[in-house]
Amino acid sequence: MNKQIQEIAQRLGGLRDILEISVAEMADVCHISEEEYVGYETGKKDIPVSALQNISRHFNVELTALLFGAEPNVSTYFLTRAGQGTAMERSSAYKYQSLAAEFAHRKADPFVVTVEPKPENTPIHLNSHDGQEFNFVLEGSMQICIDGKNLILNQGDSLYFDATKQHGMKALNDAPVKFLAIIF
Repeated sequence: MNKQIQEIAQRLGGLRDILEISVAEMADVCHISEEEYVGYETGKKDIPVSALQNISRHFNVELTALLFGAEPNVSTYFLTRAGQGTAMERSSAYKYQSLAAEFAHRKADPFVVTVEPKPENTPIHLNSHDGQEFNFVLEGSMQICIDGKNLILNQGDSLYFDATKQHGMKALNDAPVKFLAIIF
């Protein structure tokens, strides 16, 4: 796994130690098995933003602190210039650009997400997290599966959904898709 995933894994382990909670409790917060959570904390498995979002909300820890290791400190406004958001490449398939990383006590987490195409028969990886989510396609096309329903979104299309339902997406037409994702 890449260095960024290893760093997030270390922060998860440190948080769990500080809070003096078990692997079982942390796995329960993430709605996953203990084995899967241990994979996250050891850095052997890619850590979905959805799991980090659940941990962030449940333990009242800033998502930015889990992702980037620094507490946000701006409270009036945070300006992100085009292409300048805090980048996070967790895997070659997904690239996240946080648009409000330094704003403290956010009520929502906005990201520009780029999903690279995969072979056509590759299944969509599903996850869920607390809250709601809004996706707006900026470039390309994607298939999104929500609670067993498959939808196709093209440039300019948007979708608002219950993020507690299993969901996932993939790029279509052998081209990357870029979309604005806001997690509430």
